[in-house]
Amino acid sequence: MSGLIAELKRRNVFKVGAAYVVLAWLLAQVTDIFLENFGAPEWVIKTVLLLLVVGFPLAVFFAWAFEMTPEGIKKEKDVDRSQSITSETGRKLNFVIIAVLIVALAYLTADKFLLNPASDAALTARNSRPDPAPETAKTQPRSIAVLPFVNMSSDAEQEYFSDGISEEILNALAKVSELKVAGRTSSFAFKGKNQDLRQIGDTLGVEHILEGSVRKAGATVRITAQLIQVDDGFHLWSETYDRELTDVFAIQDEIAGAILEQLKAHLVGDEGATLEATARTDSEAYDLYLLARQRIYERKRLSIESTAGLLDQAIARDPGYAPAYAQRGIAALLLSERNYGEMTRAESDEAGRKYIDRAPELDPWLAEGWAARGLYHANRPGEHLQAIEALEKALAINPNLIDASNWLQVAYGESGNNARALAIVEGMIERDPLYPPGINNAVNVYNLFGKQARAQALIERVRPFMQNDPTVLQAEASTWISLGKPSRAMPLLETALAQQPTDGVMRNLWSFGLLQTGQYERLAEDAPRWARVVGLTQIGRIEEAGILASAQAAEGNIGILLWYLARTGQPGQLIAFIESRWTDLDAFEADYPDGGAGYSDMLLIAWACSAESRPARFQDAMQRVQARIFERLNAERMALKLEPLDT
Repeated sequence: MSGLIAELKRRNVFKVGAAYVVLAWLLAQVTDIFLENFGAPEWVIKTVLLLLVVGFPLAVFFAWAFEMTPEGIKKEKDVDRSQSITSETGRKLNFVIIAVLIVALAYLTADKFLLNPASDAALTARNSRPDPAPETAKTQPRSIAVLPFVNMSSDAEQEYFSDGISEEILNALAKVSELKVAGRTSSFAFKGKNQDLRQIGDTLGVEHILEGSVRKAGATVRITAQLIQVDDGFHLWSETYDRELTDVFAIQDEIAGAILEQLKAHLVGDEGATLEATARTDSEAYDLYLLARQRIYERKRLSIESTAGLLDQAIARDPGYAPAYAQRGIAALLLSERNYGEMTRAESDEAGRKYIDRAPELDPWLAEGWAARGLYHANRPGEHLQAIEALEKALAINPNLIDASNWLQVAYGESGNNARALAIVEGMIERDPLYPPGINNAVNVYNLFGKQARAQALIERVRPFMQNDPTVLQAEASTWISLGKPSRAMPLLETALAQQPTDGVMRNLWSFGLLQTGQYERLAEDAPRWARVVGLTQIGRIEEAGILASAQAAEGNIGILLWYLARTGQPGQLIAFIESRWTDLDAFEADYPDGGAGYSDMLLIAWACSAESRPARFQDAMQRVQARIFERLNAERMALKLEPLDT
């Protein structure tokens, strides 16, 4: 055996094999790059790689059977051993191997640091923001996206009707538990765009797409629908419906039912998949409702304000149509200064409450009605538990109601269960990746957990479909603020706010950026009222700040007044304010179950009691804070399946 190895070495078989392996690897890398860039078919690249593999045993055989001589290549058996130059050939092979290794090392260096322009950014992201999120949605076999049907009517204003038909079919299919149905916002993001179906399927994580058209003329309508398989573009089913518009709901139910029958045949199965009938009203009331809901989706103040008159007309035509009441209440709540409008919270609550109470009375199984009630409680301090109950009920009725999911994760965050909020936002992004409120809230939760890399990965995933969109700008700014770099966030926020100057969420984040960059004068003049109190206090306009803080406290926002009294060193006035309204801390907690803004207000009460030498009240407040901290920690630990802490 040792003799064979010695002979293999003498004939340079090992060196030839080593040189071949290194050279073949380098050729494979270069071939892959150049052939792919020249658009060569995949089989060409595979053929080259196969030839390189097959060539290895041939090279080894050649090294064994032949030898290089001054007269050329000869069979090894024909070479006089005394004239053999294998040792000299071996030295040359050493130089060849070293040279090829140097070239390979140079290639690796260039590929990593020069040829890849994103390498530095990727390296920085890995170092500062670990745990990146996947870039595309997970595709499920039993999945479908309903694209907005094309409006073929002569009147472009009828587009809301074709959108409404699409949405009602989507909602009907979303109630089938066996199906994953892509969310409305993401499906509608492809409206009017001639995108490749495979790209849509990859983005939304679905294997089937429903598309169609609507032509409305007078009292008749023609609806065409077709069900397409994403991977090969195969049409599984198509149908055209010509109907009188006397009962548009019957048409919707008929189309959705026909689609479901096809889905049963191809992917769902016969058991369990059923549809519920659409809520009925007269056609004019339904038109008004559709147009109003379309405008609410835009999440802009003027659009939302215009819905009030439309929904009032719908309710006047059909006082028993529950969906119109639900959307009327939602519109009122979204117009608060905390959201997209300019009303105070008290004004928007009063404007929306009567509609919110009426919707479930008319239809106890209306998901929109329970979602509206959940939003009402989510907007009110200390009522997150009532919000969670209502929103869970809404999602039990319609799991695809994305607004309800969004408001639910906010409520869970307010309750301290951030792990549950994280699970909800990840589910939202999986189902409806282009839903703007979901994007921002997902980014906020990721940043809260220190997962800035996942936040940035989500931003990059949606950016191609939302170029220069204020949602993406706001999300990116939030990430920079969470990383302690508000100066990087402010240009993004300024651009976003210029596009949506009345967006309350945007203005609040912009105010945090001003605060962190020390722009107190701008806070005092241009920011929302709570931020103006901070700005006025910081620049020494104490009296103005106190008047504004007291006015906010009268509307229910006591936190900013307590902060102002603590910041200006007035513990006695803080205690006097609390005792003028609540007999003890039990009464205070009855109105503010979370102790006020996550128990920050209770901490301010404890500070004031300590400063005023009220040890018993100080101890009471601190015990409540401690108990709440342990409660929130244990909620997080239970969500993560960890043992609770012993208080």
